[in-house]
Amino acid sequence: MLSDTDMWQHLAVGRAIWTLREVPHTQIWTWPLFGQPDVTLSWGFRALLWPFWDLGGVTGLFVWRWLTTLVAFGVLWAVARLMGARGLTPLVALALCGLAYRQRSQIRPETLVAALLAVQLWLLESRRAAFQQPGGMEAQAGRPGGEPPRLERAALVRDGSLVLVAWVWANVHVSYLLGLTLTAINVLDAWLSRAHARGSAGPGRATPPEPWRHLAWVLAGSVAISFVNPFGWRVLAEPIQYYLTWRHEPMFRAIGELQPLDLRANWRNGLPLLMVGWPVLLLWRWRRIRPDRVGLVVCALFTWLTLGAQRFVGYYAIVAAPYVARDLDAWVRVRAWPTWTAPPWRRAALVVTACVLLGLPEWSRPNWPLGVAYKRFHYPERACDFMAAHGVAGRGFNQFPVGGYLLWRFWPDRTRLPFADIHPEQMSPDDRLLYSWAFSRREVWRTLEGRYDFDYILLYRVQVPGDRLLDFLDADTTFVPVFIDDIAAIYVRREGALRAVADTFAYRVLPAGGASLTALGPRCATDPAFRAAVRHEAERQVAASPFSAAAHNLLANLAEEEGRPLEIRTHLLEVLRQDPQFPHAHARLGFLALAGRRPDEALREFRLERSRGARDANLAVGFGRAHEALNDYPRATRSYRQALSLEPGNPEAQAGLQRTVTRPER
Repeated sequence: MLSDTDMWQHLAVGRAIWTLREVPHTQIWTWPLFGQPDVTLSWGFRALLWPFWDLGGVTGLFVWRWLTTLVAFGVLWAVARLMGARGLTPLVALALCGLAYRQRSQIRPETLVAALLAVQLWLLESRRAAFQQPGGMEAQAGRPGGEPPRLERAALVRDGSLVLVAWVWANVHVSYLLGLTLTAINVLDAWLSRAHARGSAGPGRATPPEPWRHLAWVLAGSVAISFVNPFGWRVLAEPIQYYLTWRHEPMFRAIGELQPLDLRANWRNGLPLLMVGWPVLLLWRWRRIRPDRVGLVVCALFTWLTLGAQRFVGYYAIVAAPYVARDLDAWVRVRAWPTWTAPPWRRAALVVTACVLLGLPEWSRPNWPLGVAYKRFHYPERACDFMAAHGVAGRGFNQFPVGGYLLWRFWPDRTRLPFADIHPEQMSPDDRLLYSWAFSRREVWRTLEGRYDFDYILLYRVQVPGDRLLDFLDADTTFVPVFIDDIAAIYVRREGALRAVADTFAYRVLPAGGASLTALGPRCATDPAFRAAVRHEAERQVAASPFSAAAHNLLANLAEEEGRPLEIRTHLLEVLRQDPQFPHAHARLGFLALAGRRPDEALREFRLERSRGARDANLAVGFGRAHEALNDYPRATRSYRQALSLEPGNPEAQAGLQRTVTRPER
């Protein structure tokens, strides 16, 4: 399923290019910089993507993913065979690389870059093979008369294609430097090989050609043609400026995909196995066959890039695929295998089984389900519906991941353009710094708000550690929430152009921030009138949006305060229908089942909660009580002891353990 928030800005810009019949050179995406000179990044990718959506909607986007992935891995299969891989074993390597690539196969320019990267690898390896194989250009140099070899037409086409790939790459994504670097690595390898080539020329034979010289000209042409884009050097400077300056700023350091790779979060897709296996296979090849300098340098470079920033995982998987496929096939061929594996159909069955077993952990990830759809929970759809229906417009503030969807919904309406879009590098340095600290420091937020005098604020409800802006706004009498669901909240200024919206739709007792919501608990427990007001506004949330699991959970809490178990269960079931990963919902249903003397049902609910990664003393006590109700005292004892290991001194666990270990039957 699609879940990337950047997708909407890619579509919005693609639509704008086709609507305007030109690539915009001025800022028309955010209101603080509107009209200023601008670089429209990845314009080629966005222009190509738009027809897929226009013709097929979500299905069209999946067709894009399927086409680019099939092209990329089909070409990588050809590269592996060109490098010497045979048989079916390389499919296992490609499957492993495909699983690692999956997380980066959202609707982003990287999908097109994956195909370009695969084609560049094929062109470079074809060139390398042409100079190395018997009868290739190296051998042609020894023709009688010592005439210099003429480049074959195929070689000219291949080298011209390398320049063409560089030009396309520079126009679709700022990662163009990766392609130039791969060509440079091959130039270096060819230069290092020149001594061997000279030594191979015997008496009376012409000196073999030095392919590095011609490839160096290809590299120079690739660099030169990269400047042929609508924005010239400015777009080419983006990755350099990021490395030298932007990556040190707080705003960029907080972006998840720019942070160092967390291998623990990637065990399901096999990335740790790939990152260990690739260098091991290369070293094995060095000892048993011959060293592959290009493979070693490419492996070292992309491993370093990927460990430093997880956004390079997709590129890593693409470049690793042909090398791992070739060397895994070579390693398998020198092994002694049982005779029963000799029939081809059995080897094919082993390969299919290996591919399926590799994929099962990744395909079963609950947060990455299979399906032709996009995760609606990731986009502020209902919040934007509210804005459109009730005239919320003006000078708005938003988190930059929300900016793409705002553009998609409202461009070219200048009154609803985002404050920040998905390209924070296009904000001013001062704004980036204020933005970075506004979510955790009240005084910085006040400085930013004072600078721009916002009319409305659209924020995600999910608060990462340190994010307290929603709670700041809940305590700020200047703004009032007018829309709240699980995805987003809208605040408007009490006075000014949106005063009528504030007066009509204000939530007067129900906040949007996590800390503010938690603070409601004690007062709800002691003040029936306040509890009734909270219930009324929670029910309003439920009616306003289908993404209201948190509101249903709050209503379940209120029903628990008033002792209505049937209502608690109804709301909790709705919570899980909307959000199957909602924390503690299954555990609460389990305790309800225990209260209703249904221990078997309670165990099922507790196991479902545990399958979602929960591990706390309260859940262990629940297991203990359920096993105790079923007269399974050994398991009950173990569960109570586990609860005490998680929370020493837990009174329920102590009491339960006392009951189970002192039974007369024991």
